[in-house]
Amino acid sequence: MERHKPRRLNARRGRVVDYAIFMGPAIVLFTTLFLIPLVSECLYSFTNWNGIDPTFKFVGMKNYIKTWRDSRYWTSLIFTIRFSICVVFFSNFIAFVWAYILSKDIPFRNFWRALIYVPRIIGGVILGYLWRFIFQNVFVQFGQWSGLTWFSQAWFTTQESSFWALVIVMTWTLSGYLMLIYAAGFSAIDSTYYEAAVIDGASKWQQLLRITLPLLRSTFTRCLFIAINWAMLLYDTNISLTSGNPFRTSEGVTMNIYESAFRSNQMSFGAAKSMIFVIILVAISFAQIKLTSRKEVEL
Repeated sequence: MERHKPRRLNARRGRVVDYAIFMGPAIVLFTTLFLIPLVSECLYSFTNWNGIDPTFKFVGMKNYIKTWRDSRYWTSLIFTIRFSICVVFFSNFIAFVWAYILSKDIPFRNFWRALIYVPRIIGGVILGYLWRFIFQNVFVQFGQWSGLTWFSQAWFTTQESSFWALVIVMTWTLSGYLMLIYAAGFSAIDSTYYEAAVIDGASKWQQLLRITLPLLRSTFTRCLFIAINWAMLLYDTNISLTSGNPFRTSEGVTMNIYESAFRSNQMSFGAAKSMIFVIILVAISFAQIKLTSRKEVEL
């Protein structure tokens, strides 16, 4: 037995080294870029630090009470939730339709997939300025030529038009990414299910309802999680497309937090807003995962 002890110790040491090599960088990055900033932000939210002075003092729940009374913060949060609901629905629906069509044996299938994914490559700020030009020039010209007044409206002069401009842009850029995830889910479904359904006389609609949708529940869970988080955390496209106009009515919650923390030099106030938003986002994400993962089918 004693002869085997050195071997076991060496084996354990080897596993520790393997864990350190493969998991170490991820743990270091997670701690440095997420855990430490989150804890620091939580601590600062109980202080009066303005982000500039080296000294500060603890003020308890004062910043959270101030946040509770800040109507503009809650207005931006409601705007973000409403915006996220629209984006999550439209982006997932469009992505699923594209993935379903491109799961068939059609010419240049990979080319169409790459073309649909291209919007995701464009950065958020550039995307906002690009679409701002499209809304203010291309859409207006098209609306005047076609007589469709919906296109020729002044897109960034009303709260409703600015809202739908953001929804269109975010749906356009997110649906291509989600399409790839849905396409992977389609490719993971065994073709024998469909062959058996055809033999039994099932229609395309019945195959979609009875085979495709149940077997894609885990994919729906992932895509909904991604869409919710990306929509709720919108900032760069928001500031480059609408800048919160008109009169900050199209301001997302992340933009509101940035305004308080950095432009107004109220870092502790912004930290309190951010912590409340993190709690809300985590609660929504966990609720979504719990609801959609109940009846997942293993492939």
